[in-house]
Amino acid sequence: MAKYRSIDLFAGIGGIRLGFDNAFGKDIETVFVSEWDEFAQKTYKANFKDSFDIAGDITVIDEKDIPSFDICLAGFPCQAFSIAGRHQGFNDDFKGKNRGNLFLDVVRICEYHKPKVIFCENVKGLVMHDKGNTFRVIRKAFQDIGYHVFWKVLNSKDYGVPQNRERIYIVAFRDDLNVGEFVFPKAQKKQKCIIDIMDAAPVPARYYLSDVYVETLRKHKARHEAKGNGFGYEIRDLDGIAGTIVCGGMGRERNLIIDHREHSKVPETHISGKINDEDIRKMTPREWARLQGFPDSYVLELSDTHLYKQFGNSVTVNVIQAIAEQIKDVLG
Repeated sequence: MAKYRSIDLFAGIGGIRLGFDNAFGKDIETVFVSEWDEFAQKTYKANFKDSFDIAGDITVIDEKDIPSFDICLAGFPCQAFSIAGRHQGFNDDFKGKNRGNLFLDVVRICEYHKPKVIFCENVKGLVMHDKGNTFRVIRKAFQDIGYHVFWKVLNSKDYGVPQNRERIYIVAFRDDLNVGEFVFPKAQKKQKCIIDIMDAAPVPARYYLSDVYVETLRKHKARHEAKGNGFGYEIRDLDGIAGTIVCGGMGRERNLIIDHREHSKVPETHISGKINDEDIRKMTPREWARLQGFPDSYVLELSDTHLYKQFGNSVTVNVIQAIAEQIKDVLG
């Protein structure tokens, strides 16, 4: 039997679990998973073969119906606190659900089961939201149920992936474990570049932009620059790193690359014009997976549209694993 039992709340496609599985190995067993998005569930099931089914909406699940566990993994929704969103925080509403209050389900479940550790990941904006009051409320909620809270903002680019992605990581130990100090992992000295995670050539033609679309992007950016805005497409240096990948808006267009390697010039989809002669293309879903630290063995069965959304919403496995290794040392 594994030494530790874990649950995976707001599981997405399993990035947090994967990081902990990598760190703990056979010492950890997942006993419960909750994720309400049906497409994320499909990707999760394709990669984790559990004997139980994925539970849906956590807000309607009784904490008593969840098996006992030692470690709670919870990437509770971040859109309510993201600087890219509407900053609604605790007043957020999305399809009838208040995403800003979903952390309370983590509190509710952990107050009943009293796990040794609670681990959460969220956007950096959570720290600054409402002048810090939001984050104080969240920390106090964990403290009130008997946990000592540690937190730090880390950047994915410092942990073996070429992506500039700052996120807050929260580690809370049960008070009776007497953990007076927790040291988050140090940044790695050697950084990866985009060229290190590129697909082998030839990359399918559908990822290369049409000349008409390239011109549209340039005009769009010029209009914004004329107004003093910085919004628009961006071509990344192959010897540099990607910007933060996100699920919507200009997520793909802000991480374009120029790939001069041989590729087909015959369009695979209906496009206006022809494939551009500058070799500008989007990064592929597999390249986005690598930007998030997912191994090439990770199964990608869904359409590109869903995969871009899922990896933009996911976590960087490398960072999770590095923190999980520190947690394992403390528990050991």
